[in-house]
Amino acid sequence: MEDGGVRRWVVDISKWNPSEDEFCSYLSVLPPHEHPTITRFIKCEDRKRALVSRLLQYSLVHEVFGIPFERIIINRTIEGKPYLQNTKSLAFPNFNFSASHHGDYVGIASEPVCLVGLDIISNSIPTQETALEFINNFSSYFTALEWKNITEAENSDEALAAFYRCWSLKEAFVKALGTGLGYGLQRLEFRHTNWTDISVYIDGEESRDWRFSLFEINDRHWASIAQGHPKTAVQSFRSTLLKADFEGEHHLDPFLLPDAGGFILQSVDQLVAVSKQEKLGRLAS
Repeated sequence: MEDGGVRRWVVDISKWNPSEDEFCSYLSVLPPHEHPTITRFIKCEDRKRALVSRLLQYSLVHEVFGIPFERIIINRTIEGKPYLQNTKSLAFPNFNFSASHHGDYVGIASEPVCLVGLDIISNSIPTQETALEFINNFSSYFTALEWKNITEAENSDEALAAFYRCWSLKEAFVKALGTGLGYGLQRLEFRHTNWTDISVYIDGEESRDWRFSLFEINDRHWASIAQGHPKTAVQSFRSTLLKADFEGEHHLDPFLLPDAGGFILQSVDQLVAVSKQEKLGRLAS
């Protein structure tokens, strides 16, 4: 279900293998200034992920606000948080979105009021080291409790899954906050009951300003969603929001808004269809 400015979309790129001409055709749907952010990648898979990520952003904004692709202006804060520049909507005062990719999937999530962060993970097994050796490289980013839960899992597969899920929650939080790579992930401690009823402790104190969800895309891919009160955004990102303080306005409480539930699977052709139809309409007129 989708409501208002809330969206949850994913694209499976594993079977999408466009020819060079087809790739250029899809790329042409986007404004020219976006092209270098995609073509700078050398590997084909990286280019595919970059292109689909941008297509998701533009297609989502177009669906929510009806803005033609060529008139959509997406800027970034100094920390790298993307935001929509050219709309101010009282219905969606803090419209924001977060894109992510890993493995076979590229996804996007949006919210009209509260902050949103998305992180997709592929539960892939490292090829040159064991799962436990791989996990140990990141021990400094977890609290003692988190590390205990990871390393005391029943087997290495379970340990790897616990590691990825916890890591993904941390990444989703940071992306929602808009802080960029400078935020110390070890400051965050996630507590949960079998990965439900997830709460976050920041510097040892539980925060009531956040809500978290984990979604299983398939047996190898998961998505983490972080939803935060807009007052928690870093200043550069907060300055792009219309409404950060909701005290005394319960009808605007971001956590009373309906959840979007699971993700809707989109195809690349679905993402570009509207833009192509608009171009054909202009040519015909």
